[in-house]
Amino acid sequence: MRRGINIGNALDAPEEGAWGVYIKDEYFSIIREAGFDTVRIPIRWSAHADSNPPYNIDEKFFSRVDHVVNEALKQNLTTIINIHHYGEIMQDPMGQKDRFIALWRQISEHYKNYPENLYFELLNEPHGALTSDLWNKFLAEAINIIRETNPTRKIIVGPAGWNSIPKLNELVIPRNDENIIVTFHFYTPFEFTHQGAEWVNPSPPVGREWLGTREEQEQIRNELDMAVQWSLKHGNIPLFLGEFGAYSKADMNSRVRWTYFVAREAEARNIPWCYWEFCSGFGAYDPIKEEWIPELLNALIPKTKMYYVSAETEYGNISGSGWYYEGTYATIQLNETEIGFLVLNVFDHFEGLKPKDRVVDERTVEVYVDGARRIVAVWRKDYSRLILLIIFIIAISVAIILLHKKHDHH
Repeated sequence: MRRGINIGNALDAPEEGAWGVYIKDEYFSIIREAGFDTVRIPIRWSAHADSNPPYNIDEKFFSRVDHVVNEALKQNLTTIINIHHYGEIMQDPMGQKDRFIALWRQISEHYKNYPENLYFELLNEPHGALTSDLWNKFLAEAINIIRETNPTRKIIVGPAGWNSIPKLNELVIPRNDENIIVTFHFYTPFEFTHQGAEWVNPSPPVGREWLGTREEQEQIRNELDMAVQWSLKHGNIPLFLGEFGAYSKADMNSRVRWTYFVAREAEARNIPWCYWEFCSGFGAYDPIKEEWIPELLNALIPKTKMYYVSAETEYGNISGSGWYYEGTYATIQLNETEIGFLVLNVFDHFEGLKPKDRVVDERTVEVYVDGARRIVAVWRKDYSRLILLIIFIIAISVAIILLHKKHDHH
């Protein structure tokens, strides 16, 4: 595992397709050809299993999962299946414990003869009433059950508190099992990655940017370092960044910067990652156009000597943001230079230009690409129309008063 992607909002929806994603067979070759080596397939088994003992999993659902897993393995992708969106266990852990164990007994038995690049992930984001203490007991039992039929299969397990890094300190992993990988999820800063997210209450306001300032970078580095420190303290246990991504309500320039930075920082620490997610609200692939969103794909899997140029403006529209090869020029253009009626916003100049950049006309520049570049259109207020109007109104008023006075004298 090095670079992966989650096919979210599909088999983890109440029914596949209910959240707009139905997994097509060709998705796996598309993912492979783009340069990914891993796919994580979130699955809501709890919606397809009996609520009463022996908690049988629906055979039709099992065969659908088989089909999807086989398509992924055909592409030689490391394939992770998990238990996802098991809401009942978060609310009533003790009442659901036997069912959780029974699900893993069936899944592990069912896939015991599958190739070793099929990985099992015990449970996505334990939280709520499923505290660390309870989760440590549950995971130990589930691992024991899986080991009866899958003695050496890779098992992925993460901490409570939504698989958050700070909760790693409360996670207890069975000793002497070298086929365990510890996962964590990363959405820091949450106010940026989840801005406008409809399922979050209250939803963080839209408009938060991520510019990659020193403070912003430090925040991410420090949190990732916490995970590395924990791993070193626990015999260098392998880590896995199972989810990270920024929702589509964030501006694309910020999403690109954040995604690129988190992916490279994980790689610098030898942590494999899986982007959240393929083709839905965080998606890097457009299922309607049937093509990758190049800004995000290049942020995840960068091409050599390619850099991101971001063009930003507070008013009007600006074109030219994107990935460019070193030594080329990026053309950045404003669609208009004056906006407003009485108070005008007037384009003043581009900020962030360097000596090698070329000014084409009053609203167009060619930016020389020698690294990542950020060009910002700077505007100023022009009150001249408003002032003229005020002077005009005053003049008319004075004229009317004078006329009245003249009239009164007569």
